[in-house]
Parts: sequence; C-alpha cells; structure tokens
Amino acid sequence: MVESQLESLAQSARERIGAAATAEELEAVRVEVLGRKGALAEISKGLGRLSPEDRARIGKLLNLAKNELEALLERRKQEFEEAALRAKLEAEWVDLTLPAPGPRPGVLHPLTQIQEELEDLFTSMGVVVLDGPEVETEYNNFDALNIPPDHPARDMQDTFWLTDGNCLRTHTSCVQVRGMAKLGPPLRMIAPGRVFRNEEVDPSHEHTFYQLEGMMVDRNVSIAHMLYFMKTLLRHIFGREVTVRLRPGYFPFVEPGFELDVQCLICDGQGCPVCKHSGWVELLPCGLVHPNVLRMGGIDPEEWSGFAFGLGLTRLVMMRYGIDDIRYLQSGDLRFLRQF
Repeated sequence: MVESQLESLAQSARERIGAAATAEELEAVRVEVLGRKGALAEISKGLGRLSPEDRARIGKLLNLAKNELEALLERRKQEFEEAALRAKLEAEWVDLTLPAPGPRPGVLHPLTQIQEELEDLFTSMGVVVLDGPEVETEYNNFDALNIPPDHPARDMQDTFWLTDGNCLRTHTSCVQVRGMAKLGPPLRMIAPGRVFRNEEVDPSHEHTFYQLEGMMVDRNVSIAHMLYFMKTLLRHIFGREVTVRLRPGYFPFVEPGFELDVQCLICDGQGCPVCKHSGWVELLPCGLVHPNVLRMGGIDPEEWSGFAFGLGLTRLVMMRYGIDDIRYLQSGDLRFLRQF
C-alpha cells in the first residue's frame, strides 16, 4: 500500500512540475512534496512502523523518488531562469551600431551664472576683472588692509591659519592690494572669488562662500559714485528696483564705512532664517578707501581717492533665486543644480 501511495505521489508531482507555468507555481510544488512538512516527509515518518525488510525497500524507493523529483525541479527551475534572462536581454537590448545620442547638456552652477553676469556688467562700465590666490600672506590679507597684528578687527574674522604662517583668505579685499600694486591709479577693478572663514554652518552661514570685491581709485571719488555703482548692480541683478538701506559700518580698510542692506527677498521683509528674522540681509559692506590702504598700495592719498565694496556673492544668489538655505549651493546635489 505504501508503494502504491509513493508511486501515485511521484506521478502527480511529475505532472505538476511539467505543467507549472511560473517559478512561483514550481516552488509551491517543491514545498508541498519535498518540503520539511511535505508529502514525502510524511511517508518517511511512517517508516518506523514497518518491518526491517519493508523499511529498507520502501526507504530505497523513497530516496529514488526524492532524487528524481529534485532533479526534475532543478531542471524546470533552470528553464524558468533562462526564460527570464532571455526576456530581460530582449527588453534591454541595445543596438550598438546606432549613432550615440550625444552628451547630455550640463548646466552652470548658479554662482557661476551670477558671477559671469556681474563680470559682463562691470566690464561694460570699464572695469577690469582681477583674480588672486586663495592662500594668502598675512600681509596681504590683513596688514596691507589697515589691520595690523594687534588690531581688534582680526577678531571679527575666524581665520583658517596654515602651518607655514599663511592663511586661507577671509575676503577678496586682499586682491585690492595686488590690483593697486599691479595697475596703479586710476583703477577700476572687481575681484570675484572663493573665501574661507571658520564659521558655524547654518542656513545663512558657510565656512566656504563667495564674494565679489570692487574698487575704484581716481581723483575726487565720492560716496555718490559708490552709490551709483551699487544701485546699478542691484537693478541689473534683480531686474527691478529693490528696497535698500545704508547705515554706518566699521571696516578697517574704509573710512567712512557703510553697510548696504537689501530687504530680504525670501520673506519680503517679514522675517525668516535667512535674514535672521530681521527682514534685512547684509549684502554690500562698502565705503571710501582708507588713506592707509592707498599708501600701502603705493598710491598717494593726497592726490587720489576711491571707494571699495565687498559683495556677498553667495547671498546675492540666494536672493536672486529665492534659495532659503546656503548649504544647498555646495551640496553637489544635481537635483538642486538642474533647476538653474
């Protein structure tokens, strides 16, 4: 009776294996017949009730049936895997003889876009674009800008000092020094570039950011000339008049010094994390060039005067595009960059 039961079970399993239409159906047959609680396991449990002769005979038949069904299952499983692979290859097939679609166009970083836009604007006004090293001497970064070693203004900037005594430049103002020495008066220059300060990172502060330094040295330069440049710049960038305020500010390299703030364009002056809930964003520290700076640049302050400004290029980009977190700009996230 056990023999006929075993043969009937094996025959039914062969038919089901051959008829399985999917890998899932095949797995169901395996579990039902060969699983730990399957039909063959139940027959195996009953061998202990048989005589030694019958136990040996039935056990041999049981092993033969098990080996046969496992082989059939494995063969059928391979057929399903090969069919799945063929279907995948057919779906993902690529004709290598077709011409390539060409490179996907990239996009300039928003900082680069605004920097180039400003360079075009200022060069149209007769201004030269200068560049300088990001690793600067202490003299160019501080001393030549009227910030001697014991000057309290050094505490205003958290500087990254290098082991050789140089530093990562804390502002693009040091390019003024190089510009005056190289070109002499009269001078109209801008110097866009990356600067570094040991800042605590938050939505409006980064340890690495961008500025654009501007300077004009000529005879009888006044604050009126400076305001003209500032208003022209902001009108060009934002495409409209923006609300600004000019307030006194202290910077060692200008006298008098001013802070030119723009009403926050993220919150329309209502207050947000970018403007520290004040409604205003400091954008353009500026002023008339200090006589000491002119002297250290080899220019006679009795004959020449000038103005200088330091534009927060990163913050300008944030205002222009409504970016509410400065950390996005250096995140390297292509999803963010593709918006520009």
